[in-house]
Amino acid sequence: MAPRRILVTGAGGSPATNFVRSLRESGEPFHLIGADCNKYYLQRAETDERHLVPETSDPDYIPLLRGLVAETGAELIYSQPDQEILAISAHRDEIGARTFLPAHRTIEICQDKFESFQRWKAAGLTVPETMLIATEQDLDRAFEAFGSPVWLRAVVSPGGGKGSFRAESPRVARAWLDFSEGWGNFTAAECLRPDSITWTALYKDGELIVAQGRKRLYWEFGNRAPSGVTGITGTGVTVADPELDDLAQRAVAAIDGQPNGIFAVDLTYDRRGVPNPTEINIGRFFTTHLFFTRAGLNLPYIFVKLAFGEPYPKPARKLNPLPVDLAWVRGMDFLPVLTDVATIDGATAELAERRRRLR
Repeated sequence: MAPRRILVTGAGGSPATNFVRSLRESGEPFHLIGADCNKYYLQRAETDERHLVPETSDPDYIPLLRGLVAETGAELIYSQPDQEILAISAHRDEIGARTFLPAHRTIEICQDKFESFQRWKAAGLTVPETMLIATEQDLDRAFEAFGSPVWLRAVVSPGGGKGSFRAESPRVARAWLDFSEGWGNFTAAECLRPDSITWTALYKDGELIVAQGRKRLYWEFGNRAPSGVTGITGTGVTVADPELDDLAQRAVAAIDGQPNGIFAVDLTYDRRGVPNPTEINIGRFFTTHLFFTRAGLNLPYIFVKLAFGEPYPKPARKLNPLPVDLAWVRGMDFLPVLTDVATIDGATAELAERRRRLR
């Protein structure tokens, strides 16, 4: 049988590259088609083909993606950026390739941190008290309710902790919301401890296939971000905790009673030492999932096999099959790429030609 053909979007970024590297290490050949909206990042993609695409805000995004699927023979799309996951999900029936995504409504809820909070609170889960901040009066009430500091973050964020900020006073919080144009689009919450866990799971038609916990020890370059959060994990360590397993599954169930695909639940400990769900990164793996692959749990390969309905390598157990206390000490994920301006600009020319053919 010819190798399966998989289109990977955001292909020049670290998370998608770790997906590609994981599939390369599976022992099964794949033909990987890389797409990225940044012509420079595209040069780093470790795929068999590389194609420039526009951002999802461009009205040509879906027609061009659909054309790329037809031209390359892509059978499955794995998307890493949240914006592309949402756009592709909304048009999944017209793309021309499999997606293996959760329900579209699930994606909308998980990408809205305030709606996720409301779902979890209604389900009786312990969550950090959170308020939507539309006015200065809302902000003052947040400081009265939560004390100082409060945690500010965007309701919808492209990831990497963008917009998040630990505000020590209402004056500083107002300045940050003004700078971020965050009034009405940010929440304020009680501050939690820096300890956090990511519980990454694969589901198929409501059944949990496998899940693995990982503790983040620190954020790489955290001293260069106002919030201390960069979205770049430094060292991660495997964990196994039945309490976390139960809580993460309840967090998923509060949003989707028939989960499908990838659910990565972030849990952060409060001042009493109780883990609180704070978000679900939906439809995609966390950046450093090559950690699990090298340790013996190749989640991207299992994901692909599930997507095609093919037999997959069953882990020793569904919950936390890896040994505890394995550590992944990470720097940055790429060596420099030597190319030339003509090659970079050639991707732009190819995209222009694809646009012309749409007309």
